[in-house]
Amino acid sequence: MESVSGRDSRTLQYGWFFSDDYSECVVHERYRDSDALLEHVANLEETMNALRQTCSMSGEICGTPSPKLMKALEGSDVRIYFPYQSF
Repeated sequence: MESVSGRDSRTLQYGWFFSDDYSECVVHERYRDSDALLEHVANLEETMNALRQTCSMSGEICGTPSPKLMKALEGSDVRIYFPYQSF
């Protein structure tokens, strides 16, 4: 949490939520834009690599990622949910 608050400049929300036995965790994150998410990933690269050694992770994005973010996500298992477009 300190890494995010001390390094990220455009993170809007960052919270960790644990199951009652602490065996699972959901991290809820909100960013101003795609560049803010890319900044976050760069800032936490070392921490994320360490986490991948101890747990399994998956990711979901709700929104419209920029072309730059889409390129960065190539080959990842991150699912993207685009906004509903009403008629």
